[in-house]
This record gives sequence, structure tokens and C-alpha cells, in this order.
Amino acid sequence: MTQPIRSALLASALGLGALTLSPGTPHLAGTAQAESIAPLDALRKAEADTLLQAMGMEELYQIMREEGVDYASTIETDMFPGRGGEGWIKVVDGIYDTDRMHDLVLDAFAAETGEADLSELQAFFDTELGKRIVTLEISARRALLDEAVEDMSKEALAMMRDDADPRLEVLRGFVEANDLVETNVTGALNSNFAFYQGLKNGGAFGSELTEDDMLRDVWEQEPTIREETEEWVYSYLALAYQPLKDEEIAAYVDLSEKEIGETLNRALFAAFDVLFVTISRDLGEGAAQFMIGEDI
Repeated sequence: MTQPIRSALLASALGLGALTLSPGTPHLAGTAQAESIAPLDALRKAEADTLLQAMGMEELYQIMREEGVDYASTIETDMFPGRGGEGWIKVVDGIYDTDRMHDLVLDAFAAETGEADLSELQAFFDTELGKRIVTLEISARRALLDEAVEDMSKEALAMMRDDADPRLEVLRGFVEANDLVETNVTGALNSNFAFYQGLKNGGAFGSELTEDDMLRDVWEQEPTIREETEEWVYSYLALAYQPLKDEEIAAYVDLSEKEIGETLNRALFAAFDVLFVTISRDLGEGAAQFMIGEDI
């Protein structure tokens, strides 16, 4: 099964923290985080919301919605062809409601940052460089909605590798500082597992498929997901940061390597893990109803 959420490959410069899903462990850290979020201080939520807005999250939710709606049509074609129609569109529209996505991310992000001082991060993203970086990231993400642009970005990356372009080392430093490949791979595995859980919860598998079966199938996808993730991350960054000077990227790496940058990475990944796990499970449960022929 292909990964249920294309957007799990965030790959923006919004560095993501580490999360592991171990074979034989049938629960997701993201799920636990979602259940353990306590009522949040209003000021912390306001500070977190302001920072996320400066990082372009509202635009990102819109892009993710477009990606998700497009993928949902593939789910219908592959899993219940001709039986979705307006009912499936309505289900998907609710799952990818951008206000809902905003609330899920904000609550988890604010909870994960705790009492950390976000002022240095806010100051960076309010600078001319910070604003430019966010604009470039979002523009590249939107451009990659076009399959032709995505193909061209991968071809450009292949040429960079053939030419041993020194920019690749700069990008590698950024990827490693933010652990982008590992965290995106883990996020995709978590999302896939949640999708299976949703299908099972919705009755698509009956009782014959166990959690161990689901985990085994998800882990079989890991090598392919890893290869695709690495290519997508580097081709995306090469496209997004092409206008930036090496020293401008280095300034972003410096921020990522600070304690507050690590806090940002960890909080962002935790927040998006909650989001993707929730969306994936909801998609699975919704798809199951159409697979077994029940009205929604």
C-alpha cells in the first residue's frame, strides 16, 4: 500500500524532531501525544500561533488540503471504484478542513514547546531573511503540486549529483541538522500504520488482520519510503533554496542547531505527527465504510 498522505513528506525547512516506531510496538507516539495534551495556557497558544503563522503554516495547510484531496481520489479509484461520489467528497472535505488542521497542529505544538521562550524564533522569522525563506519554502511546495515541476526538480537534483555540485553539501548539512530524512520516513510509517488502523476500525478487514500483520506490512514499505523521501527532500530543498546564498542557509542551520531550534524541531514533528496520524486514521475509517458498502 502506498503511503496514505503524500504530505507526510513535509521536507520544508521546518525541521522535524525524532520519533521512532519500533517493530512489534502497535501504538504510535503521535497518538499518545494527542491523548495527553493538557488544557493550554491562552498566552502560550497565542505565542505559538503567531510563530506558526510567521512560518507560513496557514498557506501550508491549504497546500496540504489540495494534496490530500488529490490523494483521496486515488484512494477511491484503488479501493472502492465508482462507489464514492459526493459522499466520499464530503468525508474528505471534513477530514481536510483547514481550521481543524490548524487546531490540531497548534494544540500539539503549544503543548510540546511548554514554557520555552519562543522570542528568538519569532525574531528570526520576522527578519527579512526569515520571511524570504518562508516565502521560498511555500512557493516551492505549491510548485511541486504540479507533477511536471516535481519531475523537473528530480532531474535537476540528478544533474547536481552528476556534477558534484557543492550546493549539495550545503543542503546535506541542513538535512542532517534537522534530521529531515529520518523524521519524514518515521512520519510516513506512522501515517501508514494509522491508515491501516482506520481501515480495521471501520470494518474493512474483519478480524483476520492483526496489528502485527499491519506493522509487518508497514515496515516492508520502509526501504521504498526512505528512498523516495530522500529524493523528495533534496529535490525540494534544491528548488526552494536555489535563490539563497550558502551563508543564508548556514544562518538557518545555526538556528536549527541551537537548543531553541531543537525545541522547534521536536515540537513541529510532534504536532504534524498528531495531524497526519489523525488524518490517516480518519481516511482509513471513511474509506472502510465505502469498501463495505455502508452509507455515511
